[in-house]
Amino acid sequence: MPLLLTIKSSRVFHRCRRTLPLSGAAFVWCLLMAVRPCAAQDIEPRRWSHLPMGSQTVTAGYATTEGEIFLNPVLRIEDAEFELNTTAVKYIRSFAFLGKSARVDVLGSWQSGEWSGLLDGMPASTEREGWSDATVRFAINLLGAPPLEIREFAAYRAKTKIETIAGAALAVQLPTGDYMEDKLINLGNNRFAFTPQFGVVHNHGRWSFECTASATVRTDNDSFFNGRKLEEDPLYFLQGHAVYNFRPGLWLAGSAGWGWGSASVIDGVPASDRKEFLGWGLSFGFPLSRSTGFKLGYIGTRNQARTGYDSDTFSAGIGFQW
Repeated sequence: MPLLLTIKSSRVFHRCRRTLPLSGAAFVWCLLMAVRPCAAQDIEPRRWSHLPMGSQTVTAGYATTEGEIFLNPVLRIEDAEFELNTTAVKYIRSFAFLGKSARVDVLGSWQSGEWSGLLDGMPASTEREGWSDATVRFAINLLGAPPLEIREFAAYRAKTKIETIAGAALAVQLPTGDYMEDKLINLGNNRFAFTPQFGVVHNHGRWSFECTASATVRTDNDSFFNGRKLEEDPLYFLQGHAVYNFRPGLWLAGSAGWGWGSASVIDGVPASDRKEFLGWGLSFGFPLSRSTGFKLGYIGTRNQARTGYDSDTFSAGIGFQW
């Protein structure tokens, strides 16, 4: 049964539509601080799924995101909003590691978007297109989900109706995206991000209940806009999923998550941009053949702090497993 892709969108800028004056640069700076990536985009059910050893999966997907940005009123920016399109490819390989079932995920994506608003009553906008940072994730199931070859795996899953799986993972975001030191607006972040994760899944008949806790720690960016230094506090995220499996490959999932933290400091000056947000999602997967599946998804976020953004993302993906 293919594991399908949930698209994650990095809301950062890449190329200005026109040369902005100083006030326009302030507009771009404020939007950049307001809509940097948050973990709500990482709401993904079935990430701890039991896979047969040696299986490989390639998934491709597309997502479109629209959102409204909320800024401090003293900035005199109104009606700020954005549109973002993401095309992504993900590769997954499962294997045995230290007698446990494990997997490696590699994700890369291409993005294009537009951000716009009113600065002192005058329209201002910017566009970006290019590669975002790639992500590599290693996960191991510490409890349950034993490492099994395909025939043993099918027999085990058929007879196991109740099971609890616990796993740990480390996701690393690599500084591979487009980045220019003399530009405020980039798709790449020019730094590493490390996200340890711990998850628990309880399977009971056709139902699966999942919970994942994570914390994202980012290295400093010493080349942030003409040599400035960007530091950021950890971002904490807790998410849960309820999945109903109608039959192999056909499933429906509801998801919810809560995130907080990630305040930034630029050259020692706090940016007062601590994040707090609520996210939720709905996804539906169905098989096209024994080795191919399709997935539709929706992720919504709602800001719970003074500054931030609301967003709605619709995605579709297809996966091939062998």
